[in-house]
Amino acid sequence: MTTWSKRTKQVHAGTRRSQYGEVAEAIFLTQGFVYDTAEQAEARFVELGEDEFIYARYGNPTVRMFEERIAALEGAEDAFATASGMAAVNAALTSMLKSGDHVVAARALFGSCLYILEEVLARFGVSLTLVDGTDLDQWKAAVTPGTKAVFFESVSNPTLEVIDIRAVAEIAHAAGALVIVDNVFATPVFSDALAQGADVVVYSATKHIDGQGRCLGGVVLGSAEYIRGTLEPYLKHTGGALSPFNAWVMLKGLETLDLRVRAQAEAAQALAGALEGHGKLSRVIYPGLASHPQHGLAMAQMGSGGTMLSIELAGGQPAAFRFLNALKLFTISNNLGDAKSLVTHPATTTHQRLPEEQKVMLGISPGLVRVSLGLEDPADLLADVTGALAAV
Repeated sequence: MTTWSKRTKQVHAGTRRSQYGEVAEAIFLTQGFVYDTAEQAEARFVELGEDEFIYARYGNPTVRMFEERIAALEGAEDAFATASGMAAVNAALTSMLKSGDHVVAARALFGSCLYILEEVLARFGVSLTLVDGTDLDQWKAAVTPGTKAVFFESVSNPTLEVIDIRAVAEIAHAAGALVIVDNVFATPVFSDALAQGADVVVYSATKHIDGQGRCLGGVVLGSAEYIRGTLEPYLKHTGGALSPFNAWVMLKGLETLDLRVRAQAEAAQALAGALEGHGKLSRVIYPGLASHPQHGLAMAQMGSGGTMLSIELAGGQPAAFRFLNALKLFTISNNLGDAKSLVTHPATTTHQRLPEEQKVMLGISPGLVRVSLGLEDPADLLADVTGALAAV
């Protein structure tokens, strides 16, 4: 299996078959498991074997297939699946931190991630320093021998800043800190974050991995020592487990992940290129464009600009709302990575809780619209966007 390509691993890695020899993965929709004897039950609670289970909060065969498949795809030693992407972020951080610890994070983060860092962890005595994630000098100044973890989105939401994983990891590791990367925008297709220096990678499987707007899910990937020694006890006792049915949906999503994401990225590149310089727009943000501040890094680190872009309408929020309401093919939704093309207005939805000065600092302006490309014909998508811009 180690010689298989990513695309092949997405289809076959981690497969378990019952005695019936099914082709499609089975859904083991059970919360508990039966023991032949009391002695067997006792032995399992002392130490589980390779293919043994005791309770769905601890593990399940369908969930384990998903964990093993995405771990093989990511090149990780192990993985633990969670009920949502935010459950994964929370567990990855909270399981390893205690009062008095210090975290350094990029300031450009999804609002819920900021909430965990600034409010939840702060209540338990964890201190935080936020930096401009694209400025390595700020990372060097903020990371100290007392820093236990650094956290950042490899491509930020929604302004698409690209963080140099390898460079930040070198700074963090020199101080003994763990590197935790939220890799949602980069996707498992375009990113090799662990190979580039990350210790832990987090995904919201709700996004590209499901990719069809059906289920919530998340996953944390890393070394076996971290996943089983640090993360698993925390999740087993706090209950953030992925349901077997959702795990099955994610397994089916992984089978077509490569095909979908590459098609979405091609559409994003085409749309961004066609819109750059449009008279109704003050800027087009897409890592695949030469005008993007981290274009070279994005190409070296991912080989693609990804499936997401953002546009800023020159007329501010009124223009952005008129544009959104004039779209016919794109759907207004705060999700992303879907087979359907989606748009959202971050300043009033996903990032609305941020103070105004923080929005300004992060570039989340009233005219900014985040665009997630789907699987529709790129020509139809361009026609829809240009038609809606004409209505502004």
